[in-house]
Amino acid sequence: QASVAGMAGAAPNILGTLALGQTTAGSAPQPIRVDIDSRRRLAPLDRNLFGSFLEHLGRAIYEGIYDPGSNLSDANGFRKDVLDEVRKLGVPIIRYPGGNFVSGYHWQDGVGPKADRPRVLDKAWNTTDTNQFGINEFLAWSKLAGSQPLLGLNLGTGTPESAAALVEYCNIDKGTRWSDLRRKHGVADPWNVKTWCLGNEMDGPWQIGHMSATEYGEKATDAARQMHYVDPTLKLIACGSSNTNMPTYLEWDREVLEQCYDYVDAISLHRYYDNSKETGGASSKFLALNLTMDKQISEVAAVCDMVRGRRRSPKKLWLSFDEWNVWYRARSGPAVDGNKQTAPHLLEEVYNLEDALLVGGLINSLLRNSDRVRIGCLAQLINVIAPIMTNASGLYRQTIFYPYSWALQYAHGAALEVLVETPPTYDVEGMDPVSYIDVAGTSNPADGSTALFVLNRDLAKPRQLEINWEGQGAGQLVAAVVLTGTDLKASNGFDAPQKVAPQVADKPVTNGNRTKIEVPPRSYSVFQWGKAV
Repeated sequence: QASVAGMAGAAPNILGTLALGQTTAGSAPQPIRVDIDSRRRLAPLDRNLFGSFLEHLGRAIYEGIYDPGSNLSDANGFRKDVLDEVRKLGVPIIRYPGGNFVSGYHWQDGVGPKADRPRVLDKAWNTTDTNQFGINEFLAWSKLAGSQPLLGLNLGTGTPESAAALVEYCNIDKGTRWSDLRRKHGVADPWNVKTWCLGNEMDGPWQIGHMSATEYGEKATDAARQMHYVDPTLKLIACGSSNTNMPTYLEWDREVLEQCYDYVDAISLHRYYDNSKETGGASSKFLALNLTMDKQISEVAAVCDMVRGRRRSPKKLWLSFDEWNVWYRARSGPAVDGNKQTAPHLLEEVYNLEDALLVGGLINSLLRNSDRVRIGCLAQLINVIAPIMTNASGLYRQTIFYPYSWALQYAHGAALEVLVETPPTYDVEGMDPVSYIDVAGTSNPADGSTALFVLNRDLAKPRQLEINWEGQGAGQLVAAVVLTGTDLKASNGFDAPQKVAPQVADKPVTNGNRTKIEVPPRSYSVFQWGKAV
């Protein structure tokens, strides 16, 4: 099957009437007023907020970004179609090599002559890793992709000494044991990797090397100290709670930070969203789950600030939400057991329209919290719970590709403090009243543009917004795109790569400082205006 990489671009910059097939039956309720003031900015956006993640898991690396036996690959074995797709997306930072995998990974196995690299059993996913792709290959690939690396360290079976050795291998020019080894391996110039994760989900009993919060905090402190001896410019992320359902949630974060606060710059958050056990399959609740991301960010930030106050520290930690996505189908049995194979089909979640709508809502939550969250990693990028899927002949884009790509394309400058006045709400068990409309916005002083990201959770009715522009006009409309449809369970595949794809949205109508927008039911939309006149 031919690649569809050139079809249905990340988001068309086109305007027009509502695309055929969108549901607009019934009259829209009263307009919802949204106040926009480009002077009311929450924080400058760190581009790393829209990063991603690659793990030695399933077909993310082998048959994903690296496939030397394919006629689609270059001389380095890198899939050219995948590399082009990631480059066009503009993914700013990519976390690697794990994930659960990293807690049993020894980086020395993946460097040097490929003929000498050992085949090892990855105990995290019960797969065989050939080690033909390692640190140098990843750093070379990420450079070609235009992405910065976020390297994860093994603090499970690994040691602080090994972590510092990897920093030396990557970042010192020459004249030391590990930097000279890198040069011997054919990499003359240092990689200068600046951002590092101190382990992965060490609070989880499933994690290789699982330990208590105090034990981990002490180990992370030792690793951070040794790493800073090698390169004092590093930014280090401590391992926070692996999810909000852990019995140690928040208490783990507090105990860890009591140990290592002075040595780290951030703490990690992880969360996967479930439309099964968590919601009972109710779409109305599922589309509200991004609000639990807002809550998690607020709670973890409060713990950071509490420890800061107790220590009387001048340093304010930022947050790294370096694993997030929808994931609940491929979570058990053969879907997570590699049976000692190389590059087995694991965690190959098939995403539908409602999954994409929630991913849009999660993008909104990250934008709203960008004053504190500086790194965010959609987990993962290729084949494994991913927006991009490959086979031997090409690739296609899953439904979740589109809201993620829109964040990268349209969210620039600074996040705005968007005021939605008395929005209509509906009830969800276990949650506060949920607004039908979820809005986030950005303003880019560099080009004077403004973008609005709108999730309509209403499953039956379109909703009308009335944008009140404070202190500026709307400017010229540049883009209006929407992801919607009548079937929330519709998904894409190699046989139907554009079953769920972006459509042209209704063109907003502006009169003076007021703009009216109608968004269809079950939709995620983006509107962008150029410099206000």
